Amino acid sequence: MPKIDRRILKTQQALKTAIITLMSEKNFDEITIQDISDKANVSRGTIYLHYLDKYDLLDKLIETHINELRERCEAAADLDFVTGSEIWTEYFESNYSFFSMMLASKGATNFRSRFQDFLIEEFKDEVDITKGINQGLNKDLVVQFLASSYVGVVEWWFTNQRPVTHQELAKQLGSLLERICN
Repeated sequence: MPKIDRRILKTQQALKTAIITLMSEKNFDEITIQDISDKANVSRGTIYLHYLDKYDLLDKLIETHINELRERCEAAADLDFVTGSEIWTEYFESNYSFFSMMLASKGATNFRSRFQDFLIEEFKDEVDITKGINQGLNKDLVVQFLASSYVGVVEWWFTNQRPVTHQELAKQLGSLLERICN
């Protein structure tokens, strides 16, 4: 894999930080390329060297976080649900500004559905409808319920400014997942 110039990474990070900061100040539709340029302290041309437009910038930012969650999920594949949830909630905590913008305020409207679609993919192999409390239920319905619930709880956590620690959130979510998936 070719090494990426640190200046490019630094510029891309500045642009991603700028868009999140701006989204905390105003609605995404009101943000202009000039606003992003000013906030990141780069020229408009520099933005277009890296992204097609502000939607592409936001899309790449969302993709980065979803991919990171996917990697963490793969790394936690052999762990119990509580420990696996701890890995995720720690990531949510360390990326609070991004997730709170996306889930709890004027965030991108498609993030929630992309996050839920990602969870559906992750949970579909975890749900077993041949035994236990899920026996006889429709698998798609159970997976949809699980993903929707998970997104809803995480959204609640950010909307309410993290009313419990990320460790407690992980413990509770992990326990619920164990009940449904085992």
